Amino acid sequence: MEKSSRRVSFLLALAFLLATVGALWQRQAIYDWIRLRDYTPSPGIVALADTTSMTDYGRHVFYVYHPTLEDKDSFNAHCTNSERSIVLGCYVEHQGIYIFDVTDERLSGIEEVTAAHEMLHAAYDRLSSKEKKRIDALVASAFADVKDQRVLDTVERYRERDATIVPNELHSILGTEVRNLPAELEQYYAKYFKDRSAVVVFSEKYQQAFTERQTKIDEYDQRLKTLQSQIDALQSSLKSQEEGLQAERARLDSLRSTNRVDEYNASVPGFNERIRRYNVDVASARQLIDEYNKVVASRNAIAVEENELIKAIDSRPGTMQAE
Repeated sequence: MEKSSRRVSFLLALAFLLATVGALWQRQAIYDWIRLRDYTPSPGIVALADTTSMTDYGRHVFYVYHPTLEDKDSFNAHCTNSERSIVLGCYVEHQGIYIFDVTDERLSGIEEVTAAHEMLHAAYDRLSSKEKKRIDALVASAFADVKDQRVLDTVERYRERDATIVPNELHSILGTEVRNLPAELEQYYAKYFKDRSAVVVFSEKYQQAFTERQTKIDEYDQRLKTLQSQIDALQSSLKSQEEGLQAERARLDSLRSTNRVDEYNASVPGFNERIRRYNVDVASARQLIDEYNKVVASRNAIAVEENELIKAIDSRPGTMQAE
């Protein structure tokens, strides 16, 4: 009887051990089940998953972290950033995915890219050490071929802040913003997106809103530089002409006062022609100045639009003025 009792105890201990090992082995699945058990995504979140073509697994990872679209106050309560730079979304481990609600229609697509970006952060955390090492190598190799200066600058800012986060950020940036990737990396991202290019299209679309305006501003700045050079040259010429005309007028006045009529009369036509050319140059200078002012107005109008777009995505807390 005692032997049988010991056997039962052993079997119970073994069963408990196996259950514990199994629970540890399946802890991610258990965690996911608990998180998803009573969760129903909002229509807006479902739309983000749909439009970014998330696979069932990508959607699963996304939903596990109860993603939410948030206004500035709520977003800043969940997403902290010591750099105080513009942040559009954040993934907080074991807590959630938070997306800044950008309402400016000129920036449609920005929430989709942010949602996909943050989902990939959560997905990256789930990779085994071995798989993470493999993916890091693939991503680093693909990044070496990236020519888009905006992407390069973005990654460099992450590197300056904390080089250790670069592999994780590259994993999200390449997956959502770079159109052409090596086949092996595309196969990997296919775990999360049925059509990754759909996300890249959103990225290109909202970036174009900034790119078009910055390009126009650059064109206006170049035109202003050219006009300013022309205006400066013409004003310098006018100053020189004015000094010459004043000297010639003084000479003519002297001729007339000394009754040197023939010499005076012979000089008047040339003087009048110089006056005519001077007045033509004055008119040209006025036209250039008018054009310059119009270009400044157009340039500033575009700059205002660009600032509006920047303000629309600026999730940082505003400052308050003291009394």
